[in-house]
Amino acid sequence: MAMLLRKVWATMSAQSNSNNGRNENQHVSMSPVDQLPSDVFVMVFKFLHPKEASRASLVCKSWRDALSDNRLWMLFLQNQLDSWDSILFAETHLRNGFPLQSHDSCLSELPFKQIHNMRAQVHGSIIIDGGSGYCKYGWSKYASPSGRSATFLEFGNIETPMPSRLRQFFATIYSRMQVKPSGQPVVVSTPICHTDDTESAKAARKQLREAIYTVLFDMNVPAVCAVDQAVLALYAARCTSGIVVNIGFQVTSVVPILRGKVMHDVGVEVIGQGALRLTGYLSELMHQKGIHFESMYTVRTLKENLCYVATDYEAEQTKYTEASYDVPGEGFFTLSKERFQTGEILFQPHLGGLRTMALHQAVALCMEHCHIVDVAPDHGWYKTVVLAGGSSCLPGLAARLEKELQRLLPHSISEGVKVFPPSHGPESAWFGAKLISNISTFPERWYVTKKQFRRRPGPEIVHAMAGEGSLR
Repeated sequence: MAMLLRKVWATMSAQSNSNNGRNENQHVSMSPVDQLPSDVFVMVFKFLHPKEASRASLVCKSWRDALSDNRLWMLFLQNQLDSWDSILFAETHLRNGFPLQSHDSCLSELPFKQIHNMRAQVHGSIIIDGGSGYCKYGWSKYASPSGRSATFLEFGNIETPMPSRLRQFFATIYSRMQVKPSGQPVVVSTPICHTDDTESAKAARKQLREAIYTVLFDMNVPAVCAVDQAVLALYAARCTSGIVVNIGFQVTSVVPILRGKVMHDVGVEVIGQGALRLTGYLSELMHQKGIHFESMYTVRTLKENLCYVATDYEAEQTKYTEASYDVPGEGFFTLSKERFQTGEILFQPHLGGLRTMALHQAVALCMEHCHIVDVAPDHGWYKTVVLAGGSSCLPGLAARLEKELQRLLPHSISEGVKVFPPSHGPESAWFGAKLISNISTFPERWYVTKKQFRRRPGPEIVHAMAGEGSLR
């Protein structure tokens, strides 16, 4: 293969030199290399840089035809930082913007050369995935977020649409990234803060979105794209429809999403416990066992590294489950039954003294509502359940939730239900934003410019992109 590549390059150089001064519509005569099958050209040209491949297409017609082959540009895309599956999903389902299409594009219909060139021209954006617990931020061209901050410590509840609070929040993130707001577009995740579909809830959601756009444009950000946090987590799992179970810092939200739109008219269920309660319950169990620790950071570290969810809680009680972990600066800690008792309060809240709906009950209720309003041609869209949030990374949680749903729901609903763990751990929403930021049509399809927003009725663009309204 290496010898063949060198021969191709030698021929290309020779033919390119002989073409100097010729009319651009004239081509050199066929050489033995030109007569090779197109499949061979594709396998050879994949070793070139895309820019070199584009120059090579000027040599002769046979090379131009080979370098227009979709397979070659698919190979070039596969060499990019993003995974091929993510690129394919984004360019198939998201490239036309919102509202999303209900059907998949045929793979052969996608112009991969054009997609590659357009993606190369997208300069990327700043991604800010904020919530009431933690904020992940970074440059969309990077492999992962560049920073993380505890928003609950620094800013309080950023879901409150207070311009001054939002301004402080965004200014701090830009300062830590050491970038100017005016330099690039920003993709922001918006939290689930008003779950019902009443007129007051709709007004509150619109107020929050408008506050985000207004504050960022006042900071001279050139363009803004704000997408619901649960929707971004769903995109990261390479889905456009399904139910997202987001175990947040303070509460757990069960969010039905159809074609990228949060179905508030179906109903968003909220459970009164989240990561903070799980960590608090583990600390109570450790106190009961006489395990001493210096801070809640220690407890959270142990939860993230030792805890799991039992498939069968009663059976797990009889097993040997002791394990240890070395917390930096504090030494080794050993846990036993506390490892699976912590996550069990999601399914048996009374164990932790809570009077709230169990996780599987909330998801089952949401699925029953979705089943009643099932929409053609997306029948069964709600049977895909995607976990999101840091505490959803507990090993065994997806399998346990799927088991409980199969047991609780009638067969007509439970058949085909599949629960997926978070695709990128606690950073799933950030990676969903990364998909959008790097998509070939991002500049024209996904963000709103300052000029568009200021133009009356500019803010309506924001709400249309957020999908307010019914798809039924």
